[in-house]
Amino acid sequence: MKTLPIYQVDAFTSRLFAGNPAAVVPLEEWLSDATLQTIAAENNLSETAFFVPAGEAKWELRWFTPTIEVPLCGHATLATAFVITEVLGEAAGTLTFSTRMVGDLTVSRDADGWFVMRFPRRTQNDDVAVEPVAAALGRRPDRVVEFATPGDTSWLAVYADEADVVGLRPDSRAIADLPPLNVIATAPGLSVDFVSRMFAPKAGIDEDPVTGSAHCSLVPYWAERLGKESFTARQVSARGGDLRCQLDGDTVVVCGEAVLYLKGEIALPE
Repeated sequence: MKTLPIYQVDAFTSRLFAGNPAAVVPLEEWLSDATLQTIAAENNLSETAFFVPAGEAKWELRWFTPTIEVPLCGHATLATAFVITEVLGEAAGTLTFSTRMVGDLTVSRDADGWFVMRFPRRTQNDDVAVEPVAAALGRRPDRVVEFATPGDTSWLAVYADEADVVGLRPDSRAIADLPPLNVIATAPGLSVDFVSRMFAPKAGIDEDPVTGSAHCSLVPYWAERLGKESFTARQVSARGGDLRCQLDGDTVVVCGEAVLYLKGEIALPE
């Protein structure tokens, strides 16, 4: 029987049982796509990250939800960087991850020890109709803006205040019937610049606890609206999570903390 190490990390939090849990599986070489997807389905977390060595301080990285491979995942990238540095002992100041859909991503650490991830900014398109989103989320937003990147389109539903976002009662089936891969709800925050929640039932995730990749849309939106480039943000899901973000040209910088929940071993049949 073949065995693989597996780690589970709570990302975008400094304490256990908060943030977004991700599974991280180091590999010596790639397994079949079917095996990767089966492992992710068995883990039944928002994402499972798999990585293989690709050179000095460089790795190939892929992310799977329980049902599909996704082009970008922020919290599982953070979890992977945590495992590589804090568990496996990599000392390089900058980690580079080679991905299939968004090119090379880098992760470093800031003076506070937060992981600093650099992601591609998403493109803002036109507004879309409000009413279908209002019906799916259970509350009418002020506007809905489309953000797109190859393989992943998001609708950003903008509300007046934090209580609107916290109080949403989404209908996952109705959200899945909408055109985009996911729907993000956002509003100005009370103690942070903005808050959000993210729903992706088409990807097998009714609600993602904390979503780094969603901030590739959120940060450009709030930069334009607030007229600044650096932000504090909180995803107000049941678990909740905190982020620091910055718009740097065509790059969205997303920063967060992480904590190890478990170490384990996967037993694969031969």
